[in-house]
Amino acid sequence: MEETSVFLVCLTASSGVPLYCRSKGSSRQLTFSVIGSLNGVHMFANNQDVLLMSTRTENSRVVWRTFHDSINLIVMSCENTASDFSLNKLLENVFSAMVLVIGLDDLVNIKNVERLKKELRACYKLIDSFLTESEKMADLTQCVDCIIAHDVAILQECLDGFTQAAESEFGCLMAGGKVVAATEKWWRLASQDVMLLCWLVASLSPHSSRDYPVYLPQGSPTVPHRLLTFQLVPGVDVCVLCGPSPSLQKVESELVERFWKPVVDPLKSCLRVQLRSFPASVPLHHGIVGLLLVNRDLNKRLYSVQVHPMEEMERTELKFTLEQRRAALRSFCTLALSRYFNPDSVDGKNTPYEERFASGFSHHAHQCYTVSSSHKCYAVKTELHLLFLVFQPEVPTFSMQTIASKTLQISLSVSLKSTTIGLAPARNC
Repeated sequence: MEETSVFLVCLTASSGVPLYCRSKGSSRQLTFSVIGSLNGVHMFANNQDVLLMSTRTENSRVVWRTFHDSINLIVMSCENTASDFSLNKLLENVFSAMVLVIGLDDLVNIKNVERLKKELRACYKLIDSFLTESEKMADLTQCVDCIIAHDVAILQECLDGFTQAAESEFGCLMAGGKVVAATEKWWRLASQDVMLLCWLVASLSPHSSRDYPVYLPQGSPTVPHRLLTFQLVPGVDVCVLCGPSPSLQKVESELVERFWKPVVDPLKSCLRVQLRSFPASVPLHHGIVGLLLVNRDLNKRLYSVQVHPMEEMERTELKFTLEQRRAALRSFCTLALSRYFNPDSVDGKNTPYEERFASGFSHHAHQCYTVSSSHKCYAVKTELHLLFLVFQPEVPTFSMQTIASKTLQISLSVSLKSTTIGLAPARNC
């Protein structure tokens, strides 16, 4: 198998009938005998009252998960950066994606396997995006990618008016798959629901308008809602979550042009910011080549591997490519979350798939770093935030802590001015 191969298998828990098999990085699918063996060893363990969660071979890692005693998901990865933490997150997101598209009832009460197979085809594009996506890390943090755009107050006002006119309280404006602005009720949805809705819109092919039935895995797994999306300019979409009314045609013909035509220029300016996620005027240390800032309380984040203005990047030879930066940041984020400060830990206890900290250390880590020949990484954990940075290798190791502290202060001061993003902690009036 190729070193980048990832195989995902979905089966019924009761009979072990395969429902689908998806893959990344390999032209070959798993054979039926291999699928049967992977599921068979899991079923054998269950019959012996043993919970088989994961295993490793010389060049691969396998993780099993059962959901609602109805669906078995198996993932096998040959990627060097794969961990139990990241693969479990993948399986959680895949099952939630299935719920989002077809609802929980059809997955828990399986009456017709062949019919379920056909229904699950509608999930393939979303599921494949979790397997192949390398430019996002919302799947690891369960937080929503945000951008700090110019004229955000004007866009927020337009969004609130548009959403209310569409008989809803749940609206979101997205640029390049990242949230520019959203209504207050949208942010009150469960973090995983918001992440999946944004991921779904980003995974679909561009279209002028859509009327997409969705279930909310956390908020409404059995009752569907309508997700209306409208492309305002190429790359910028507005989304509304609503009930049976109004019709898609009514919103498109009566409301879209009325609310959004006057702000076409601010909408286009969002695209100029979305690659960096924040304005070019924000001063960051020249040695930083990747940044991920997470608000653990609000489940929002800023993410960029183009932290410096494009004109600077065009003048500088990219020895460390954007793809390499993304891979380094994702790998470091996975390492830090799984070993040192996992946001899923409760009362200091490890989640079942969290790698235990080195024995002999009883304290909780608040900072960590790694050093390699091509780059350096540094992470800081505070009460409300997580900050992950990727540095050029020339940056002195001893200075990374100081740079990280200053970067956190700058990022929070900028996001505080953007009330719609609110990455900085809220202040009591």
